[in-house]
Amino acid sequence: MKILKTLTLRGPNYWSIHHPKLIVMRLDLGNLDERYSNDIDGFYDGLIRTLPSLVEHYCSPGHRGGFLERVQKGTLMGHIVEHVALELQELAGMTVGFGRTRQASDRGVYNVVFEYLDEQAGRYAGRAAVRLCRSIVETGSYPSEELRQDIDDLKDLWGTAALGPSTETIVAEAKKRGIPWSYLAARAMIQLGYGVHSKRIQATLSDYSSILGVELACDKEGTKRTLQDAGIPVPRGTVINYFEDLEDAIADVGSYPIVIKPLDGNHGRGITINITSWEEAQAAYDLASEAAKTRAVIVERYYQGNDHRILVVNGKVIAVAERVPAHVVGDDRATIEELIERTNCDPRRGEGHDNVLTKIKLDATAQKVLAKQGYELRSIPQDGERVYLRATANLSTGGSAIDRTDQIHPENVWIAERVARTIGLDIAGIDVVTSDISRPLRETDSVIVEVNAAPGFRMHAAPSTGTPRNVGGAVLDMLFPPGVPSRIPIVAITGTNGKTTTTRLTAHIFRQTGKTVGFTTTDGIYIGEYLVEKGDTTGPQSAQVILKDPTVEVAVLETARGGMLRSGLAFDQSDVGVVLNVAADHLGVSDIDNIEQMAKVKAVVAETTSPEGYAVLNADDPLVREMAKNVSGQIAYFSMDANNPIVDEHIDEGKTAAIYKDGYLTICSEYKTYQLEDAKNVPITLGGMAPFMIANALAACAAAFVQGVEIAEIQAGLRTFKPSAEQTPGRMNLFDLGRHHALVDYAHNPAGYEALGGFVQNWQGQRLGVIGAPGDRRNEDLILLGRLSAEMFDRILIKEDNDRRGRASGEVADYIVQGIKAAKPDADYQIILDEQEAINTGLDTVAEGGLVVVTPESVSGAIELIQSHQP
Repeated sequence: MKILKTLTLRGPNYWSIHHPKLIVMRLDLGNLDERYSNDIDGFYDGLIRTLPSLVEHYCSPGHRGGFLERVQKGTLMGHIVEHVALELQELAGMTVGFGRTRQASDRGVYNVVFEYLDEQAGRYAGRAAVRLCRSIVETGSYPSEELRQDIDDLKDLWGTAALGPSTETIVAEAKKRGIPWSYLAARAMIQLGYGVHSKRIQATLSDYSSILGVELACDKEGTKRTLQDAGIPVPRGTVINYFEDLEDAIADVGSYPIVIKPLDGNHGRGITINITSWEEAQAAYDLASEAAKTRAVIVERYYQGNDHRILVVNGKVIAVAERVPAHVVGDDRATIEELIERTNCDPRRGEGHDNVLTKIKLDATAQKVLAKQGYELRSIPQDGERVYLRATANLSTGGSAIDRTDQIHPENVWIAERVARTIGLDIAGIDVVTSDISRPLRETDSVIVEVNAAPGFRMHAAPSTGTPRNVGGAVLDMLFPPGVPSRIPIVAITGTNGKTTTTRLTAHIFRQTGKTVGFTTTDGIYIGEYLVEKGDTTGPQSAQVILKDPTVEVAVLETARGGMLRSGLAFDQSDVGVVLNVAADHLGVSDIDNIEQMAKVKAVVAETTSPEGYAVLNADDPLVREMAKNVSGQIAYFSMDANNPIVDEHIDEGKTAAIYKDGYLTICSEYKTYQLEDAKNVPITLGGMAPFMIANALAACAAAFVQGVEIAEIQAGLRTFKPSAEQTPGRMNLFDLGRHHALVDYAHNPAGYEALGGFVQNWQGQRLGVIGAPGDRRNEDLILLGRLSAEMFDRILIKEDNDRRGRASGEVADYIVQGIKAAKPDADYQIILDEQEAINTGLDTVAEGGLVVVTPESVSGAIELIQSHQP
């Protein structure tokens, strides 16, 4: 077995609309092709010994153990690798379940498709699954130490990739609300929403977090002075920079017990509390000074009571937790060391922030805290006695949290909300030391000891004891209040031919509304009037540029076959999904071998239309028309045939369609008819002579109409969008050269040639074609292009691309000639392989009043050459 290629899909795709995160592994089974598992000695037994948990896989029988039944009765190795890859991820803590295995175009090669949560872990799982299955085939087993290593490696990958607990709280709630999210490239930032409506978070900092408030919260002494001036109870204390000042500072705060902590510390680092002697104070100073960035240290009075964290979001108290330092509880039998081991076996405890709780660490700090209580690790505490391992109550050092949201006194709520506003934080974690949070702070001699920007959410979202609080929801309520959208309108456009022109026209129509439109095409990424990046930008990465841009109000995205197959879509759903047509092009590439499979690829755009959105479908194309069955939203048809029975029925039901009727582009909707414009007055149709351009315009009009663009704005867009070499390079660019005309169009497949013929046949004068085709097209497609050329042109010059894509020189031309001769044995043709020479020959020899049609490899090169012939 050998892995030939691995793809990582990140959005709705050919294999699944509802499972966007998939690994597609192209696997050559080699000598295992057509060898079923029941014919491989010892394989079944070796597999269940290695991964007995595969019994939980249902597979096609639909019950527990169903997959193993398939293995026992006989299934192919690709199917087994799929399930093993899923199970390895499950054993590493990643819940996945979707998979598919299908034979590829090449004999013995299979596409093994399986779900992932982290793409690095998913790819690793695929490789490990192949190793495991190969080993069992060859030896009957897979070494247990290698399996443990695989699972440990997968856990490490997942641990590294997983969002932090606070970020995960917000993102999980965003998913529930249908708010899209994505990683940004810098500083672990997350974007929520699209375009102009997007917001950003970094852990629990947000777009609304004031830099002044964050800086003040990081300045503990400045925070204390600010709160003190506002009449809010804070600890008595002072700041020192040198050890020599420590004794005077202790005297200033009154007497022991005291707290010493770094001025700019966080997460409990460098803090020592309940200091009762000079010796302890000296050690605490050293610890705080080392943890402080500025080496400045705070000395404060120590207040008796329990540590509480009050979370304030958008000026309102959302959650309250009592934080308990890491501890164990005695049972009269076990030593403290044994109790720690037992406590760490709690499945809720993990490393760092992985789980609800963090494992307790036995380090020098823990032993100091034990010694202060008169214990050592070998001590056996009495039954029910609580022994602390940390002085501070941070969850990251093994502490636990008890929800106290329902117990906090109203006056304390008022104080906490004042504190957040006084410091200037949208999200604030306020640390309070009090013996009873249900009583006013002034009654219990309690104080606010710290105010934290970017507070952790874990203690509130998953407390050790008590009710979990939806703190992520509070953040989203602040960022996206009721009625505030998180998305911008997305129009996704696909098809075999006409995508770029339709995308540009659609974007132009939307610009008539005054909104900033971002769009992607085969010639670049654009925002408003400006080019962001030149190139073929019809894949998901280019779409992400538009969706992440905070100035974009509408996204119009040309969506090509290649990007969908390689990576999936860039978005989970669109508001309008346009499918123009499906024709034979790129067949035999990426295991898409027939037009029905190509239609399934294009259908991804239609099927990802939101339930409230529209799929705009070509009613004249049976393959496109069929897609309506799987669309969850509404349907708007477009058609060049005003009498199309499907469209007639659709219109009779009051639904929306764009049709070409009596020479006019027309929209019908809700039993009303809107006559938009005479096709002759729409520049893109070249005076009404290009039927396929009329069809493209109908699709663009329908897309705009169902998104609420006014009729007058659609009409203005139609009248002012002029096809040109600058506006739509390579898309029906017509040049007046004085004595004759030249037309450049990037037709490169039979459907494109047929569409081009709809215009060429209306030309009055000689029609000369300078034609060619990419070398990666099938032989039969090249022959068909020759036949179509013979029917279209009076004279034909056959050239070849510089990039022959694996073909021998002259090979493509020979196949085209076969088609020309088959259609018209006496056809006037000439082979001139060099593209520039062929174009020059055509321009120099065409009859007066004639038309030279060029289907170039290099659009820019052909246009430049033609423009050099202009008078």
